[in-house]
Amino acid sequence: MTSRERVLTAMRRTAVPDRVPYEISWGAFTPGLMRVYRQKTGSPLDPADFFDFDTRFIAVGPTIKKTDFSKWYSVAPPNNVLWDEWGYGMVRGSMEHFMEYRFHPLSDCTTPEQVLAFDWPDVDADYRFDGIAEAVRAIQDRGYAVAGELYQTIFETAWLLRGMENLLTDFYFNEDIAQAICEKMTELRVRQAIKFAETGIDILRLGDDVATQKGPMMSLDLYRKFLKERTRRIITAAKQVKKNMLIFMHSDGDVGEFIPEYIDIGVDILNPVQPECNDLEAIGRRYGDRISFWGGIGTQTTMPFGTPQTVQEAVRKVQMQLGSRGGLLIAPSHILEPEVPWENVVAFVEGAREAWYGVGERS
Repeated sequence: MTSRERVLTAMRRTAVPDRVPYEISWGAFTPGLMRVYRQKTGSPLDPADFFDFDTRFIAVGPTIKKTDFSKWYSVAPPNNVLWDEWGYGMVRGSMEHFMEYRFHPLSDCTTPEQVLAFDWPDVDADYRFDGIAEAVRAIQDRGYAVAGELYQTIFETAWLLRGMENLLTDFYFNEDIAQAICEKMTELRVRQAIKFAETGIDILRLGDDVATQKGPMMSLDLYRKFLKERTRRIITAAKQVKKNMLIFMHSDGDVGEFIPEYIDIGVDILNPVQPECNDLEAIGRRYGDRISFWGGIGTQTTMPFGTPQTVQEAVRKVQMQLGSRGGLLIAPSHILEPEVPWENVVAFVEGAREAWYGVGERS
């Protein structure tokens, strides 16, 4: 069984693969751990190739559009700000890849018309998909499943543009502005999803963090009012082009309340099923016949603070909690930080390679 066959069989829950597929979230490490990887292995390969993960990921090409976003800021930001093509600004955080998002170009908008007049990026432009179909086929010909990246699908990019406090306030008091931002985001994402589907990818990875580790970030009523049907439109558009493409949904935090909503709109895979704040056994038991799982290994607990033995024990435990009925791709719940001991990375890979489906002995 090839990796691609293994992933698609597992995530569609059509049969029991030869083993549980695996990867390390986002297929890589933070810069500090990447340096350790190079030192320990001496390999020039990407970690996905070195460890032979079952999946590969692909994103749209870079933009050639040049936009001056200064007119959207009443006060000029400082010089140390890093800018995204969406026009929001960030400064480096205290750790590795983390950023602090401090500057939001739509923060001063007072009307939907101002929102629609924004200099929106060309994320759906044809040239940004040049060569992707060929790259997808090449990866699939090597035997791997390919996922297209469409993270920060609606909500996260919306609050990065507007500011978190502003957008959550808009949900209650400035609904027309919130609707305008979310609708424009959806229009762009629908066109991106269609173009991704046309490239032949196996999985479309969506993602919006709608929960914290203490519970939902918004009520289900708000989710349904602003995000649910828009996300459904993105999924429907993609599946109209490629019916059997799998839809992956990422949200960190305690997502239990949202799982039925995801199932209803056509999500096939839930990620990352963060073990620090979710009851994995209950989720697997309640939803494992209707949605598959991708993740399950804690990056706040097991990976940085466990031993190689406890890492492998966690792999076996998640295998039973989320994989007793199939439908599991095992992975850490987030990108691995530099404090993760190298021995634990190796232990995870070794344990994952031996993982199977079911609670009994491997046949």
